[in-house]
Parts: sequence; C-alpha cells; structure tokens
Amino acid sequence: MLEHIGHLINGEIHTDNSQAQAIFNPATGEPCAQVSMASKETVTMAISAAKQAYPTWRNTPPAVRAQVMYRFKQLLEQHQDTICNLISREHGKVLSDAKGELARGIENVEFACGMPELLKGEHSRNVGRDIDAWNEFQPLGVVAGITPFNFPAMVPLWMWPSAIMCGNTFVLKPSERDPSCVVYIAQLAEEAGLPPGVLNVVNGGADVVNQLIDDEAIQAISFVGSTPIAEAIYNRAAEKGKRCQALGGAKNHAVIMPDADLDNVTSALMGAAYGSCGQRCMAISVAVAVGDNVADALINKLKPKVQALKVGPGSDNSNEMGPLITAAQKDKVAAYVTQAEAQGAEIVVDGRNIVVPNFESGFFFGGTLFDKVTPEMTIYQQEVFGPVLVVVRVNSLEEAVTLINQHEYGNGTCIFTRDGEASRYFSDQVMVGMVGINVPLPVPVSYHSFGGWKRSLFGDLHAYGPDSVRFYTRRKAISQRWPSGGVKDGTLFSFPSL
Repeated sequence: MLEHIGHLINGEIHTDNSQAQAIFNPATGEPCAQVSMASKETVTMAISAAKQAYPTWRNTPPAVRAQVMYRFKQLLEQHQDTICNLISREHGKVLSDAKGELARGIENVEFACGMPELLKGEHSRNVGRDIDAWNEFQPLGVVAGITPFNFPAMVPLWMWPSAIMCGNTFVLKPSERDPSCVVYIAQLAEEAGLPPGVLNVVNGGADVVNQLIDDEAIQAISFVGSTPIAEAIYNRAAEKGKRCQALGGAKNHAVIMPDADLDNVTSALMGAAYGSCGQRCMAISVAVAVGDNVADALINKLKPKVQALKVGPGSDNSNEMGPLITAAQKDKVAAYVTQAEAQGAEIVVDGRNIVVPNFESGFFFGGTLFDKVTPEMTIYQQEVFGPVLVVVRVNSLEEAVTLINQHEYGNGTCIFTRDGEASRYFSDQVMVGMVGINVPLPVPVSYHSFGGWKRSLFGDLHAYGPDSVRFYTRRKAISQRWPSGGVKDGTLFSFPSL
C-alpha cells in the first residue's frame, strides 16, 4: 500500500480521503506515494489555524522566535539524509544535488536566526520640541507561499522562516509532485518548538492557489514558478489589494569571451546547464560565443563531455544527472528539440533516445547540445526546463549584451573573461537581475536577495535576505510628544517643527 502524504494543520496531519493524487518516482515511472489534495474546507481550516496562532506569535519576542530557528537548523542538519532521500525519490535529482539544495536552504534559516537585528527599527530623539520619532517593522498577519517542484526543500525555506521570524503566521502550498520533504521539514519545525498553527502545509492544485489568493485573511503571497503563472498570480493578488512577489521563468545566458579559459568554461557550463537535469530557474541554457573561433573550440570541448554524462537514478550518487520530473515534461523537452532541428539548429548531441538499463520506464532525457541557434528560434525564445544547452554565435561583447537585453527574461547571466574592462561593461550594461563574473550560477547567498528583472519577477521586492524583511513587514512611523511640565502651548495649525 502506498504511503499517504497529508496536510499539516495546527500541528496535526490531516487527509482528504476522497481526493488523492499519485506521486511518481521519476526514475522508475512508478507511483511511490499518494498525496491528499486539499478541499476548500481543508484550506479554510489551515487559514483559520494561522489566524488563531497569529496574535500570540506576533507578540512572541523575536529572540524567542530565533531560539526556535536555531533548534530547527540543528534538526535539518541532523536529518539531512532523510530529507535528501525524499527529494531524490520524488524529484529525481541525484543525492549530491539534493544535499546542495538543502544546504542553501539551511543558509536562509541561519539568516532568519539573526533577524532580530533587522527588526530593531530606528529612533530619533527631539525631532521637534519634546517630540521623539521612531519606526517599527510590524508583521502583516497571515501570509502564504506557493512553491515549485524543482527545489522542494530550498524554496520553501526562502519564504516561511523569514516570514515567521517577522512575526507572521504562514500557509504553505508546495508542489503536489514532490510534497513529502516539505511536510517532513514542517514537522521538524514543530519539533524545534514552533507553536501549532504558525506554519501550516496544504497540498493541492490551482484551486488551492486561487483560494489562498482570494481569502481576505491572507495578506501577502510569495510564489516561484513559471512566468505565465507568476503573472496570473500577481495580477489576481493585485486585484485583491494584496502584496505579492511572484518569481517567474528564465533564459539565462553565459557569454564566453575570446580570452576565457575554455577548460574552466566547459566544466562550469556542464554543471550549470545539466545539473538537476536542467530543471533550475538559474540553469544556463544559452552559451553566447563571441567569435566563430570561440564557438568552434567550445563545441569541441563540450561535445565529448555531454556525450559522457552519466545518467541514472538519483539514488545512485555516482550518477551526474537524474530524470525529468514527469513523462509530460520529457515529451515537452523532446518536442522543443525536434522543433529546433526543423527550424535549422544544428544538433551536436541528441539526448532523446537515451535508455537507462533497468530503468526503462523512467523519465530520463540525455544531455542535448545545439550549435548555430538564432534568436528567432523557439528553443532560444522559450524556457525549455530540461538538459538542453544551445550555442549562439555573435561577433562582439556589445552584440552579446544587446542579445541578452532584448530577451523577455532577465533572471540570471554570466560572463567568462579575464578582462576587467569587459566584465565591468557587461555587469553595468546587461539588464538582468543576477550577474556572475566567471560564476555560472550567481545565486545570491542568504544575506543578499534573489530575483530577476523584466518578466522573471512580478513585484518590487526580491526573495529572502534583506528584502524578505521589507516584504513580510509594514513600516510604521510613530511620533510622540510629552510636553515638559509647566509649559503651556497654544493651538497649533501646522506640522510640529523646531
């Protein structure tokens, strides 16, 4: 009998027995568990639990909240093997990749532990005669997060630890494709001392998302996923007058200059393009070679490495790449590859027909490499979200920057060069939110914030880091006057001043 994954509401596991959906192991293509899909009543129950927990949690001293976070961090580290095995089982990524994901999530928990420092506010004495002024950062109330399948541990840890450290309570809707580690991690948080109702997890699809957005109790929405859904969620939340940060898709370019060390570039691109089977919003999917000589040399170095990629189940840590998340995603990636061929792209390595012995029913797709891709091709314009790297040829750095700036996405980018002037020009002129100089995946550390430009982000504030405090709190400015004894002031008809 399959394991049943329920919802975590007010400290207890709940199931909607009439609604369940299979969770597949992408390596075998077989169901490995089933997840309870939340009914409208279940979502309402989760929101009500968060509302009831909010007043007490709001008034809990930040230092006490931080103590819970410290204990939670220790539990994450103690149980990392269990968490990573759940990630690999349901997502498919290799265990080393899962451990890297969890480590980046733990970094955000560490940042949240120090949040009392950022919640102190500001104070000024005697801004006017006998008048003091200060700012406070007050929580919003009940907030919600909607997270994707590709980072089931890390992305939720971008959101709820910062949100609850700011004094909010949280309702989390993870991807229904790989929810097990999310529920397990939430239970660890309660084991660390998080009071029931402060963090609630509900599983489900679009109906659950819409209910969270529409419910008057939810004050803010955080989302990570594809651009069409991010835009739809942002617009719906805006219509309801709610704060929203919605991180969308990407088409990340790596510019390779003539002076770059191509051996290092090749190694960097292999990890950045094919790690996690390309299912990352920061994956490098376009290599922009400056000059035909660079492009030819790059293709010659990449081709044998892509052909030699060791593909197999994520449970075997000797593998370099696991499967795609679903059969439908495998078919979608294959359709992109077929279309690119038809549009004139030159296929160098074809991953469509890969067969993994003993795992023939798995959703595996081999590393794929294209050359001579042009900007009008669909495979350049759209986010493939698979192990596909395309090479585009340009004649100059200026042409490379123009190419990147004309794309609708602006999530991440990087340049490989030894030229300081070129790197300075690139980082200054490129219209992308996260830029790497000889760093292929420029994901900010936890005490900076993560987010793109253009259609990669809807909303003003980025995820985690300092922006998380700004997003999950409201600034309140307070002016206070205690006139000195014996002083009698006349009526004032103007703003208090010196």
